[in-house]
Amino acid sequence: MPYSKEVNDRFYGVLNNPQKFSVGRFDPKDPNVATGLTGAPACGDVMKLQLKLDHDEKIIDVKFKTYGCGSAIASSTLFVDMLKGKTIEEAKLIKDRDIAKALQLPPIKLHCSVLAEDSIKQAILDWEKKTEYRKHNQKISQIDEEWQNKQSG
Repeated sequence: MPYSKEVNDRFYGVLNNPQKFSVGRFDPKDPNVATGLTGAPACGDVMKLQLKLDHDEKIIDVKFKTYGCGSAIASSTLFVDMLKGKTIEEAKLIKDRDIAKALQLPPIKLHCSVLAEDSIKQAILDWEKKTEYRKHNQKISQIDEEWQNKQSG
């Protein structure tokens, strides 16, 4: 089964210049990094996506590592392009069919675009958990500060 020109260009681009295509990773301890990891046991493809966000929840950078076929790797490079500069809310609107259509994936390779969307969803979920945790800690600090002010006042 031949790959589309878009899949071939992206796949060989990654092989020839991985950094240009955002292959890599961020420090997972960075509080501004969200990580999504998904896999498809049926074919063995695995995608790890990391989003770096600013204080306005805008995606300022993206990194990925994908183990799989050319369609899986091309799907990863495409979601990098689709995510950079987007907000979390805009990223939620990216669907597997958008990726599949842009790459002209045949039906047998549609699972690659589904995996890409799942990686995005997992990274967003990770971000939401991190921000919820931060908000909780800020609230605790605020209550503690108010209590201390009452004790000293």
